[in-house]
Amino acid sequence: ETIDIAIGNCLDRFARVISLSNDPSPGYNIEQEAKKGTKFLPLPYCVKGMDVSFSGILTQAQELAKTESVADLCFSLQETIFAMLIETTERAMAHTGQDQVLIVGGVGCNKRLQEMMAKMVEQRGGTVCAMDHRYCIDNGAMIAQAGIFALQYGFATALEDSSCTQRFRTDQVRAIWRKP
Repeated sequence: ETIDIAIGNCLDRFARVISLSNDPSPGYNIEQEAKKGTKFLPLPYCVKGMDVSFSGILTQAQELAKTESVADLCFSLQETIFAMLIETTERAMAHTGQDQVLIVGGVGCNKRLQEMMAKMVEQRGGTVCAMDHRYCIDNGAMIAQAGIFALQYGFATALEDSSCTQRFRTDQVRAIWRKP
């Protein structure tokens, strides 16, 4: 879980700082710029147990944008934040005994993230699957799959009783399709 801002929000905000286009997406454009990077710039690395924090990284990257190359900044930002995700995913796999990882969400389209995750998961003897990019916008596939599972297990919410919560804590939701 993120302590402050989501990883996609961090990337989107950084793209605005360095004037990258939103077409086709800020994250994709950062990924392309990162491929040109040759120098790793140290950025804050904030993992606390299973939680991550991206606001300090964003602040430092914004400051470095005044003096460093866009390519090196994109490369360094991507490597740092993805390493944080890999670390927490590996820890989660160890704690839960899982050997499979499904990458979803807009950031999940990033080939470098997929490559890093695959390497870690394969070292643990597991498998990783990256969702087709058509289904990786704003975690749409993940939300839809959770809805399908809930419906299959008899849980339904009337439209008038439903709502959206941006900072919804997934660890406080009972997943009725899983054994306790």
